[in-house]
Amino acid sequence: MGDYLILKLHGPMQAWGEHTFEGLRPSANFPTRSALLGLLGACLGIGRNERDRLQSLADSVGMAVRVDERSVPRRNGSVHPVRMVKMTDYHTVKDAREDYSGLKSHETIQTWREYLYDAEFTVTLWCRADAVMSLADLEKAVQQPLFTPYLGRRSCPLTRPLFHARVTANGVVEALQTVAPQGGTIYSEEKISDTMKRVRDVPLIQQPRQFAGRNLYVLGGGHVSE
Repeated sequence: MGDYLILKLHGPMQAWGEHTFEGLRPSANFPTRSALLGLLGACLGIGRNERDRLQSLADSVGMAVRVDERSVPRRNGSVHPVRMVKMTDYHTVKDAREDYSGLKSHETIQTWREYLYDAEFTVTLWCRADAVMSLADLEKAVQQPLFTPYLGRRSCPLTRPLFHARVTANGVVEALQTVAPQGGTIYSEEKISDTMKRVRDVPLIQQPRQFAGRNLYVLGGGHVSE
């Protein structure tokens, strides 16, 4: 048995950034580890330059994400599934880095930023055996955040509080079974199946904008492709 913290990520728009620089800003189809650590860091009041605190957080927490299946009722009594939509927003940006590389800047560039619409996620967090931070610390932080949390970008506010519950369960799957809706694909750092997906979203705290890879175990029929 273990303790798990359950968070809900609900909002009209979400954006979970993938590898990019200035021009094209793609979004992953579910929250990345780097983004979730940033979200938790904001709740804890950790500044961007407090690398030791950020490293302690990264070393302490394991996580899993469920892409929630949603539906709305129809007048005839049936239900209509709500599908996630990915859209691109066009921007122009002044004083951006020239050619998206180096420090020299030019007047204006074009950028394309992806957002997820009609997406909802349930996140399960747990503390690793050698954790520096406790689950109680994280629970308090998400209920009383020191910095304003948002869903990947500042233009993506939450429509409900992050905190949903704290449960005791025999693993990630059992923990998520306590939370509606029941359907959805789970991506977990804890082994929950023999199906594995490789992603590169582990932030190297001492090397900003650099990322390492990790394995995610996938459970569910609606695998979300990247």
